[in-house]
Amino acid sequence: MPPFLNNVSDLSLLPEILKRRTFAIVSHPDAGKTTLTEKLLLFGGAIQEAGAVKSNKIKKHATSDFMEIERQRGISVATSVMAFDYKEKKINILDTPGHQDFAEDTYRTLTAVDSAIVVIDVAKGVEPQTEKLVEVCRMRKTPMIVFINKLDREGRDGFELLDEIEEKLGLHVCPLSWPIGMGQRFKGVYNLFEKQLNLFQPHGKQDEEEIIAIKDTNSELLVQHVGAAATKELRDDLEIVNTVYPDFDQQKYLDGNLSPVFFGSAINNFGVKELLDCFIQIAPPPKPRETEERTVRPDEDQFSGFVFKIHANMDPKHRDRIAFLRICSGKFERNTNYLHVRQGRTMKFSNPTAFMAAKKSIVDEAFPGDIVGLYDSGNFKIGDTLTGGENLHFKGIPSFSPEQFRYINNANPLKAKQLDKGIMQLTEEGVAQLFTKEDNARKIIGTVGALQFEVIQYRLEHEYGASCNYEPLSLHKACWITADKKEAINKLVKERKRDIAKDKDGHLVFLAESAWALKMAQENYPHVEFHFKSEF
Repeated sequence: MPPFLNNVSDLSLLPEILKRRTFAIVSHPDAGKTTLTEKLLLFGGAIQEAGAVKSNKIKKHATSDFMEIERQRGISVATSVMAFDYKEKKINILDTPGHQDFAEDTYRTLTAVDSAIVVIDVAKGVEPQTEKLVEVCRMRKTPMIVFINKLDREGRDGFELLDEIEEKLGLHVCPLSWPIGMGQRFKGVYNLFEKQLNLFQPHGKQDEEEIIAIKDTNSELLVQHVGAAATKELRDDLEIVNTVYPDFDQQKYLDGNLSPVFFGSAINNFGVKELLDCFIQIAPPPKPRETEERTVRPDEDQFSGFVFKIHANMDPKHRDRIAFLRICSGKFERNTNYLHVRQGRTMKFSNPTAFMAAKKSIVDEAFPGDIVGLYDSGNFKIGDTLTGGENLHFKGIPSFSPEQFRYINNANPLKAKQLDKGIMQLTEEGVAQLFTKEDNARKIIGTVGALQFEVIQYRLEHEYGASCNYEPLSLHKACWITADKKEAINKLVKERKRDIAKDKDGHLVFLAESAWALKMAQENYPHVEFHFKSEF
């Protein structure tokens, strides 16, 4: 049992807390993250048939990619949440966007999980977006398991990949499974965690009765099934693994200092069950969370949770808007009054929901580690806290300074109201940021990547019936500005009014045209602080 649960005050909470495993799956685009999510859901019995993310022949699509634009492009552009039960554990998966243009959504999602699975393509190895996401996990000391995917295709040598993971991602690795061949020669994986070899058929079903399990790698059965050459290669590889890499140490993994590595092929279900069976044994249950006031433990009697994501129009027919709440302590109950800390008022929720991507079901109660959807009429912002009455402010849910900017114009004057509503709701989701210039009141959209502009345009048209076009705008950075003395801010605003805007919450922002302009502003206004993320 984790040490922070040794003095549990509410014993009825303990079994529920220990059952929960809440994690994110992260990767570079096309590493197979959404396919892996599908297969985990299949094992959990949450779905009966996996969707094909990019197949035009098959009309089904990946369960976790529920937005129309995701289906058209075959990529995930929004974090989706899925919950299922597996071997008496309650699993909460957050499938995140891999595309770098949606990294901010992923960064915020990582604040709501207790561990992560990092998916790497066996042919491409460590890619740039993987490095960024792992860096965020490492900063938060989030335990990570690595899954090297697509072993059904030709790829790079296992030891070469492990070296690259250690070098580029800064992770200390410990292989817990090892492949026999790859591509056409791929026979299966040896499970070092269970000391068992599973040989699979090259298709996606992997029925239990078809799996040939061999406990002893010295057994002659191994030669019969995979051949003498593959058997020798496996035995030699395992000798190197046992000599070079450390034994698995669960505490080091939980501290974020050791990352188990599994090999497999999500599309064909090779190695996925080994990953899942090990994960539920070693991954952490819900952990304590830091607030500005104190550390919140999951076993506390009082309920608390924070909003890490808002999604408008999950069901376009109903124009609903859902706030994703991560429960941090106590028990959340339907139709119970809770304090909305920022607004200072109590609210109760008659239809809180649990998720299966776009499918939702009403929940009567939820526990630490669970993600609950709250129907929202505009009360929530990302980072908001709900509690049983205590004033708490959870840390580490930032908005980042955008890197791309465009003026947004109304392309249909008859739909001005719809456009304003759409822009406000989409920016509150965190897909982009909205700035209004002080000198001429023009609206500027700021994003982390260019693809978000397309997503906003598409969603405004299809979800709000509004159309917009963009004008290019050359800006280097948008920085939030604060100062101890009001005069310092007033001086900057008065002298540089054309460079000043307000974000959607009314905070002042300095729009720097270039790195040099930002440096000069910092030198000329030494009493003003320039912030590159909004959490200050």
